[in-house]
Amino acid sequence: MLRLLSDENFNGDIVRGLFLRQPDLDLVRVQDVGLRKVDDQAILDWAANNERILLTHDRATMPDFAYERLARGEQMAGLFVVNDRMPVRQVIDELLLLIDCSEQPEWKGVVLYLPL
Repeated sequence: MLRLLSDENFNGDIVRGLFLRQPDLDLVRVQDVGLRKVDDQAILDWAANNERILLTHDRATMPDFAYERLARGEQMAGLFVVNDRMPVRQVIDELLLLIDCSEQPEWKGVVLYLPL
């Protein structure tokens, strides 16, 4: 099962829906780990150090920071950039597909845009 971290502004309906469909999901929110109001680089650093794939809607800056991190040779557990215009049900279905059908190491250093 994938280990996930949701960004501060990630849609809470998606998070709740994921837990409803998969109660044993390994997902924490930045708010739960003391990262509220910290910058994107700090969130990416925490996610890398804790081997968690970051879920975000931030298409404007987060991917750039992720690519800069990789260019410096720093680790990244993965980044899933979810289009905030996707229907909640579709996001949940696609994330559960990724969670159930892939392994954590497959996403190391990868920036993935959803929808698939």
